[in-house]
Amino acid sequence: MESRTELAARFAGLSQSLLGRRSKPVSFELVARRAVEVVPGCRWAGISMLDRGGRLSSVSATDAVATRLADLQQELGEGPCLDAARDRVDCISADLTAEVRWPAWAREAVARGVGSVLCVPLHTETETLGALNLFASEPHVFDTAALDIAAIYAIHAASALEQAKLVSGLQSAMQSRHVIGIAQGVLAVRYDIAYDTAFEVLRRLSNELNIKLRDLAQQVADQRGLPDSTHSEPPVPPV
Repeated sequence: MESRTELAARFAGLSQSLLGRRSKPVSFELVARRAVEVVPGCRWAGISMLDRGGRLSSVSATDAVATRLADLQQELGEGPCLDAARDRVDCISADLTAEVRWPAWAREAVARGVGSVLCVPLHTETETLGALNLFASEPHVFDTAALDIAAIYAIHAASALEQAKLVSGLQSAMQSRHVIGIAQGVLAVRYDIAYDTAFEVLRRLSNELNIKLRDLAQQVADQRGLPDSTHSEPPVPPV
């Protein structure tokens, strides 16, 4: 077993690996793949995410076995990934052949060559994202130390995934602001109107044409004027 110092060093490097990828945000695939490398005894790993309706679905896995076993839990209404995600608890089964908490799912897992399972919740301070699912081919693979490592890894992974979501949202917002600004400039120059008026034109046409403001702005920027389906002159809002 690694010392605390060795573990601290490993997770410091892992955190940098997941959180420091500025050029390319962390992906579900990367998190699942790294889990196999990090957690002792893990052969397959996957990530299940909860939607707003509370349904659990597999979003990434290192193998088709992990994908199917995650999805089966939603179909059967039982399983460790469901419990981990919905109740925010760690779930471990040392021997699935003797598992009584999820009998139907356990039978399916054993039939697919899985002997033990460990699932830990992926959550931030404000929301539950889902669960990290770890599978081993033999019974009694995941011990307390493996659980501790998986739990620490899940904290890093959840932070990385949350950061990636926030960064993607911020980048999208910045891109939208940029293209809307260009469209305002095009309308202001072409129709000799103020920038504020140009924005009101865009907003009003967006509502009338049932087009997202950013998409309409992109059309204006590309065509250097209002879309062909609109008026030749902008419907300037009343003062």
